[in-house]
Amino acid sequence: MKILIIDDDPSLRYMLTEICKHAGWESDTAENGKEGIDYFEQEQYDLILVDYHMPEMDGLQTVKEIRSRNTHIPVLVLTVDERQEIADQLLEEGATDFALKPVKAPDMISRIQLHVQLANMRQHQEQEEDVFSSKGISRHTLQHISNYLKKQKEPISVDELSKNIDLAYPTVYRYLMHLLDEGKVNQLLSHQKIGRPKKLYQWYA
Repeated sequence: MKILIIDDDPSLRYMLTEICKHAGWESDTAENGKEGIDYFEQEQYDLILVDYHMPEMDGLQTVKEIRSRNTHIPVLVLTVDERQEIADQLLEEGATDFALKPVKAPDMISRIQLHVQLANMRQHQEQEEDVFSSKGISRHTLQHISNYLKKQKEPISVDELSKNIDLAYPTVYRYLMHLLDEGKVNQLLSHQKIGRPKKLYQWYA
């Protein structure tokens, strides 16, 4: 994991760097918002720590600039200001969370871990949604077909499944192919006395 630290205070930059080292993470440091944005545009980071009070470009403006370039990366703002209006402004501009100084190592490590995990989960969900959209798959219909298949003790044909759940044959077939690709169902062949073998489908237990 790689963290970008943006803070004009050398002692705090050092402390945050040491916290990252202790947690086994890489880190880069920037002395102000402008320098931090330059780093951000050149490197890949998992999370950004931003000080609120900085010269040239304060934390609020820095968060705005980061969010104009990336809407997903977690941004944690560090501040000594406890006013609610400051917290509201930061969150409105896209900050993920904020922490009051002085910083405590255990709290900072747990916050970073939590927000990186949440960001990864959101990204994974969005990627899944993109896959569903590109294949014309509805989560509701997929769940409906999956639940029905799970209840069946015997393999079932596309035609039978289509009639039993009142969905068009092409729709059922498309969803079965998706479930087959995902490894969720088995495709079996039932050999008939006349004609070609019949394809049957069963939930993969």
